[in-house]
Amino acid sequence: MGIPRQLPNAITVARIPLAVIFFVLLLVGGTYGDDGLGIRWAAAALFIVAISTDWVDGYLARRFDIVSDFGKLWDPIADKLLTGAGFIGLAILGEVQWWIVAVILVREWGITVHRLMIVNEHVVAAAWMGKLKTAVQGVALSWALLPLHVVIGLPAWTIVTAVLMVAVLVLTVVSGVDYIVAQVRGSRTRA
Repeated sequence: MGIPRQLPNAITVARIPLAVIFFVLLLVGGTYGDDGLGIRWAAAALFIVAISTDWVDGYLARRFDIVSDFGKLWDPIADKLLTGAGFIGLAILGEVQWWIVAVILVREWGITVHRLMIVNEHVVAAAWMGKLKTAVQGVALSWALLPLHVVIGLPAWTIVTAVLMVAVLVLTVVSGVDYIVAQVRGSRTRA
């Protein structure tokens, strides 16, 4: 029994409004959830559900051989909207340093703009390093969003968050360099 051909794309598109709702909930909950611990839990849960759909839509598209150029293009954009909302929200709340967020977002949106600029020539699917980076971003953001400081204490939670954000920063930069190198090699091959 097959699935509707557009289901993976519908799941991808659904992440976009979820990113907006998540962002609002995160800000309403306040720094460390001080303005509403329940709201912070809800924001974190929504993020985790939304970021998990990235795996689901990709699995369905590959499993049922319905990979599309739309999905190849919009899946990373939906991911970047969701993770970008998380990084920016945490920076606004003062929980993650702005310079880390700036480096991550410059890489993320720079590559997204490049993909959009060359979409008429060819669609660039995410490489394994980019997928690893997105997975680590999802884990790091999930940790940072969950108000686990109420369980383990703020100092321990802050240290783990900082270590995870450094790991994300390194992977983001390295995968960005990998993307640029692959594009330069590809353009030489196509020329």
